[in-house]
Amino acid sequence: MPGQLRTVCGPDQEARENAFRSLFSNIFHQGTRYSASPYAVPFLARIAVAGPAGARADALLLLTRLAIDWHDEYNLPLGIDTAAWRAAAISPEENLRWYDEQIAAETDEERLKNLREARAYCAAGHPVDAREGALRSYDAVRAQLPVLLELLGDRDPEIRTNTAYLLGWFPEEADATLLPLLACLDGERDPVCVATVLVAVGLLADHDPDGRVRHHLDHEHPLPRWAAATALTRLLVAHPAAAPGLPPAERIAAELAAFGAGPAPESATAHHAGDLHSYTVRSLLHLMGATEDPDGVLLEIVRALPHLEKTGVVPRPLAVRAENLLEALFEPTDTTTVFTELSPGRQKLLKVLAELLTAEDFQPLPFGSDLHEQFTQYGLPGTRPALRAYVGLSTEGDPSAPLPDSWEPFRNH
Repeated sequence: MPGQLRTVCGPDQEARENAFRSLFSNIFHQGTRYSASPYAVPFLARIAVAGPAGARADALLLLTRLAIDWHDEYNLPLGIDTAAWRAAAISPEENLRWYDEQIAAETDEERLKNLREARAYCAAGHPVDAREGALRSYDAVRAQLPVLLELLGDRDPEIRTNTAYLLGWFPEEADATLLPLLACLDGERDPVCVATVLVAVGLLADHDPDGRVRHHLDHEHPLPRWAAATALTRLLVAHPAAAPGLPPAERIAAELAAFGAGPAPESATAHHAGDLHSYTVRSLLHLMGATEDPDGVLLEIVRALPHLEKTGVVPRPLAVRAENLLEALFEPTDTTTVFTELSPGRQKLLKVLAELLTAEDFQPLPFGSDLHEQFTQYGLPGTRPALRAYVGLSTEGDPSAPLPDSWEPFRNH
């Protein structure tokens, strides 16, 4: 790792890129943070502030991943719950006590040997509980925020944008970061940076400071308008006491609906891996309970579904959103749900899902999306042809039975 950090600061662009790829594997492999990960953070922060031009944005990206993993959509649209994270993490001291108890009670020599090795691994400082290991890196990045805040005034819009994206995941530092984020809006002309700052403010604030977020609902560019509506949704849902100072939920929903019904923007914020239509669907779903016409909001959600895009993090976004929608809109039941008894919005939702979902989406994970169980637990058909027949669509060309079990070749190995 030290050699890779030095290479990141070197003059060779190709070598820098290779070093970053190696760092991603060594200290952030598929989201796992290791004992070395938090120790790399201060060096990455220095690179972000004063490293070579080609390395600074990548350093900010790696710092963000070390803090919150790849999957920021797990924390959207309401923001990261650090209190729950800290409560769930098991400290090294707790782990060591557990190992001591197990070792004292164990009589089998082989299991005793394994327990002692595991205890020694934990005692050497290696993270055993994944949540606690990730929290070490998160807190290491948190400690660098006073230095990184300066980058909100950087001349490079990519650096400003990446910094704003990072800051939005540290609600415990909101008192120190909100004012600099709001100051960044003054005079900012890059729409992606404006949008990223607005979302970050929405994730951190408990009210709309001086109506600064609301003001951007009338921005000339659609991306900041979307970001303002997204931020206001979070404020309205997470902090109902702030509602009197916010626009009506219908106004916010209308802006999100207009964005969701159109094609993906050419430039997007990094939130939700850039799949802003999925983000929009989730925000609208939260707004349904705050409007006088929840079924009307649901119809706007349905209009956005065809625009969901595959990302490197979420290869089947429609299937994931379908699971979210089913969980929010239907109750588990052992009996078949009668289609004609559903609200118009729910009927339209199921029709669109029947049109857009593929047969593979109903396959078991990891080859499909395992929607079969999701649909059947709500009394709905669990295959694509059955769902199409249920909503009155043609099943011609669809297989009449579920696809073969993709795991079958592996079951005896």
